[in-house]
Amino acid sequence: MNKFNRRDFIKYMAAGSAAGAAGLALPSLMGRERMAQAAADYYDVPMQGDARILHITDVHGQLFPVYFREPNVNLGLGGAFDRLPHVVGKRLLERVGYEENSRESYAYTYLDFDNAMKKYGRMGGFAHVKTLLDQLRDSAGGKQNTLTLDGGDLWQGSATALWTRGVDMVEASNILGLDVMVGHWEFTYKEDEVLNNVALFKGDFIGQNVRVKDESLFEDAYPALVEKYDGRGLFDESTGHAFQPYVIKEVNGARICIVGQAFPRTANANPQEFFPDWSFGLREDDMIALVEQIHADENPDAVVLLSHNGMDVDLKMAERIPGLNAVFGGHTHDGMPKPVEVPNVSGGTCLVTNAGSHGKYVGVMDFGFSDGKVNMNYKMLPVFEDMLEKDKEMDAYLNQMMQTTYDEDVVESRRSEFYFNADRVGKSYKDILDEKLAIAGETLYRRGNFMGTWDQVLCDALNDEYKSDMSLSAGVRWGTTVPKGEWITMGDMMTQCAITYGETYVRDMQGAEIVTMLEGIAGNLFDKDPYLQSGGDMVRVGGLDFTIEPGKDENRLSDIRFNKTGEALDPQKMYSVSGWATVGAAPEGRLIWDIVRDYILRARDENKVLNLKYINTPKLVGMNDNPGLADYIGETG
Repeated sequence: MNKFNRRDFIKYMAAGSAAGAAGLALPSLMGRERMAQAAADYYDVPMQGDARILHITDVHGQLFPVYFREPNVNLGLGGAFDRLPHVVGKRLLERVGYEENSRESYAYTYLDFDNAMKKYGRMGGFAHVKTLLDQLRDSAGGKQNTLTLDGGDLWQGSATALWTRGVDMVEASNILGLDVMVGHWEFTYKEDEVLNNVALFKGDFIGQNVRVKDESLFEDAYPALVEKYDGRGLFDESTGHAFQPYVIKEVNGARICIVGQAFPRTANANPQEFFPDWSFGLREDDMIALVEQIHADENPDAVVLLSHNGMDVDLKMAERIPGLNAVFGGHTHDGMPKPVEVPNVSGGTCLVTNAGSHGKYVGVMDFGFSDGKVNMNYKMLPVFEDMLEKDKEMDAYLNQMMQTTYDEDVVESRRSEFYFNADRVGKSYKDILDEKLAIAGETLYRRGNFMGTWDQVLCDALNDEYKSDMSLSAGVRWGTTVPKGEWITMGDMMTQCAITYGETYVRDMQGAEIVTMLEGIAGNLFDKDPYLQSGGDMVRVGGLDFTIEPGKDENRLSDIRFNKTGEALDPQKMYSVSGWATVGAAPEGRLIWDIVRDYILRARDENKVLNLKYINTPKLVGMNDNPGLADYIGETG
């Protein structure tokens, strides 16, 4: 078998885009006029300054419009208590000045989500995002007066991103006009795949905290490293930077510096086998020195951080890094309509933003420069499918890409060089992903500190496959929402689990070992120091209930028992535990998406409806007054 050829794919897609543009089905003239007027009014953002930065983040491979439910549980502890982003629902609307039962309420909260979905429709989609970006560029006086930034987690999260190794996203990003990006899940392709994608990307891929490991720079290893990278992935031998740490862009006569920060805990959260030569980390001291050097040597008008730290880490860093004007953040998927103003140690104010996820929002920050001062104005715009026309070029590309044929060159997992499902060979991506699996008996979502309904489906599928006592699914925040009563498609399901290490496992674990594992994950999530947090959510546990007191510093879990039998977890007893997405050695079990697909087809009823029988939602203690908790479906105390 030949390796997947990215350049051939790009040529094929470019030819298809050119051929497909002429045959697009366009709305009626009257429909176009109404859409254009609505967009002109709602998305009218006059330039307030000299330079404009546009920001998206955490798209997670979603090239088409989606439903995505915002959280009702986003707990803030310690200094994060009652501070954005740890305010949800009605409290969030009050804090930012939006009305209930509005477009904004639908965009930024979970409130009345089932009804609001029917009223306002899907959000995002690159064809709609492109239209909005172009409009915002025009209102700034042209693209030359703007920069478009992406905060990472762009190349992962869909079946097509998995099958093309992120190439579909790179080409779409080039059409979108991205200027600068950073990474996290981008690094879960193999190093050479990452570097190929960086080469195809027409913007700058940056990261001050991504370094080549010392052992890879040793004299004996260095020639092989240079040959392996072919001059890529080692930006500076003297400093060890794998990529440019920052980039200076001239925008309407102003010099704006963008410093890159990849997810600091990539090597903990994802398998290191994908990036054997690179290391990560927070590297705050290095950033302090770097920003000081930039101010001394580069004469910038503004210095901004493009970050995948997570918002709590960004808030702390914004205080401690002298000379930062703004942070454009990602990783924690916080759709924050207003920035947080943070007093900086250098005496000024740093604006910290986060542009949500899944293509739902575009952040807009205008910079004005006068008398050595920087004035900043920020607005975040929800991307409503029903208010924006599709960009013709992007739409043609996406439609053509979905006609790509799944064949033996498709790489699905890391266990072997090629791992593919023979039943799908010869079918188009669209035909595979449009397969209807079941009708959702309730809204399926994944977002919040604890179990979501989509998480429960994955856990139930694992327990059913392996007949295990309990199952584990990663506490991640990506994956689209399926409304109650609508068909669950193969594509919907793949948004929950399309990663390069989707193999599953079952193993025996002692009860005490299970408790230690769960306590460790809770500690990473709820540590009061943002620099020690993992930035994700609590692992999802299928078949097991527990009580958790997040505000404690240790021993947060109690009353751990199996929901089917009521039996308490015995520290001395052995239990079978199934799971997926392990960061260790690749297990031998079937890929998670094949397991979940088969399970849904088996578990649906005679009307093809998938109903959840039980949701393993932990009981929360001590959180009743937390502004990050509302309408919790489990018990509280």
